[in-house]
Amino acid sequence: MAEYDNLCKLLAEKYPRDFIRWLLNQEPRTIKILKTELSIEPIRADSVTFLQIENRILHLEFQTTIQSQAPISLRMLDYYVRLTRKYQVPITQVVIFLQETNDEIAFTTEYVSEVTTHRYRVIRMWEQDSALFMNNLGLLPLAPLTRTNSAPALLSQIAEEIAKIPDIETRKNTAAYTEILAGLKFEKDLILQLLREETMQESVIYQYILQKGEQRGEQRGEQRGEQRGEQKEALKFCLLLLEERFGEIDSSIIERVELLNKERLEALGRAILRFSSLSDLVTWLNQQEN
Repeated sequence: MAEYDNLCKLLAEKYPRDFIRWLLNQEPRTIKILKTELSIEPIRADSVTFLQIENRILHLEFQTTIQSQAPISLRMLDYYVRLTRKYQVPITQVVIFLQETNDEIAFTTEYVSEVTTHRYRVIRMWEQDSALFMNNLGLLPLAPLTRTNSAPALLSQIAEEIAKIPDIETRKNTAAYTEILAGLKFEKDLILQLLREETMQESVIYQYILQKGEQRGEQRGEQRGEQRGEQKEALKFCLLLLEERFGEIDSSIIERVELLNKERLEALGRAILRFSSLSDLVTWLNQQEN
């Protein structure tokens, strides 16, 4: 499930202004993504984002599952202390639960001990009004997780909004992000039926994460050419996700990725969203080469 949390982290860091508007109701002049581990003891921060504006830090944590080695409430207190010590500005902390659950953790908004009480915000996506997410590029992929009485109506409306995106590459990526997150709530057949199949089929991310190797059914005589084409598409997909996740990648690492066959490229595509840093990618490549 970590890939869903990591995808939301990617969205928050790609469209930070949209998340600031949503959660702080502010129009900041500047936004800085804080690339800090804040590590005294090892805490995995795969799904954690820190956005700093002029006078505040927004700490976002996305949760798909409720299992955690350290209680979420204690982790929020821990981050609050570290952020306060380091930056000395007010901090708003928000835990966003993606998948519907009745577990009390999703309804807990504070850490309480004998001498300490620490409060933070909790957002349960299944309670949110979908209208807020529809006309907002950065938030649109989260729309399938919002409140609805009719799954077909919600997904159809989302498809219409995706189709309005003028830039082709942005439309492809948004469609892919949306369908990935929709998989947390809806059956694949329903997603395929209602999220504009012609748009989704253009998406490399869709083909290699959601289809999971499902064949398109061409004639056997064309398979070799198809495999070469699929390998190029898989490589394009991996390089796109790596750039989205980590920015500019060293050419020596790109050359190693280019040497992978189609099956390993597909495996890499699934693994990238679980990587915390480029060192994870290098470790993965070393394992494949060995």
